[in-house]
Amino acid sequence: MTDIHSQPDPALDMQGIHDSICQLVDNMCRVVLGKPGVVQQCVVGLLAGEHVLLEDVPGVGKTLMGRALARSLDGGFCRLQFTPDLLPSDIVGSTVFNTNTSEFIYHKGPIFSNIVLADEINRAPPRTQSALLEAMGDRQVSVDGVTYDLPSPFMVIATQNPYEIEGTYLLPENQMDRFLLRISMGYPDREEERQVLMSHREGEPVESLEPVMDVTVVARLQEAVRTVRVDSSLYDYVLDVVAATRSSDELHVGVSPRGAISLCRAAQATALMDGRDYVVPDDVKQLAVPALAHRVIGRGHLQTGNREVLEAIIRDLVEATPIPE
Repeated sequence: MTDIHSQPDPALDMQGIHDSICQLVDNMCRVVLGKPGVVQQCVVGLLAGEHVLLEDVPGVGKTLMGRALARSLDGGFCRLQFTPDLLPSDIVGSTVFNTNTSEFIYHKGPIFSNIVLADEINRAPPRTQSALLEAMGDRQVSVDGVTYDLPSPFMVIATQNPYEIEGTYLLPENQMDRFLLRISMGYPDREEERQVLMSHREGEPVESLEPVMDVTVVARLQEAVRTVRVDSSLYDYVLDVVAATRSSDELHVGVSPRGAISLCRAAQATALMDGRDYVVPDDVKQLAVPALAHRVIGRGHLQTGNREVLEAIIRDLVEATPIPE
């Protein structure tokens, strides 16, 4: 078993930070085969202290990704299977009257974990989604007029199948905007799928994963992300991309200021992952689509949320935006 307390202290230097993050990514890639880019984007969400939406068809590894990240960290984890009859109290907990003491006692719900896997999030009714929204946005929950802080770090990894309509509730725009990145897993190629078949011959490989990072280290890494330098020209680059979404004839609603902030934070996390204490234009460019496409609404028939079309629009706008020298 890896000694998670003997790993490089992120406070030491960029090399120690880089080694620590690479250890986490490599551990996840042991079970999430053939998807290093997707694994890295999930870790970017963790480093940024934000949440990630995994959107794809069933069976491509969305839940596996969340479990692999959770098992790689020495922290609290819960998996919530969202269903139409799921109540807010099933997530945040409830107060129960104690007949012995004649007092109401609050029993915490499963949301009080470091990593929360919200499986098939679009199957929960709006009332339950709003309870999760408060937790995602404010890092707290309210029960019977009392507010309770969630543990730190706190991250929601949500999954949904975008092609299934019956029995689902469309996520509202304000909840979509709470996700740092929307990621598609995609099908593996033939050789990768062969490796998947072989790795499952004797059971579920994710069960054998050992934690390689303590949550206290995660908290320090998240603090380090905020110290990564962003040149003023890169702020202008982000603003130019965002402005292009607002003036595009193909989009009805462009990216909000929160979206611009999220893109900057994701770029900072990517720089830290690469062992740099400064952001380069490629950090912004490579994350623009997963960070922005779910925050816009297309015109006409595109308003239904065709993911591929919206991502293509964002990609074209980014390509057309001049990169700072």
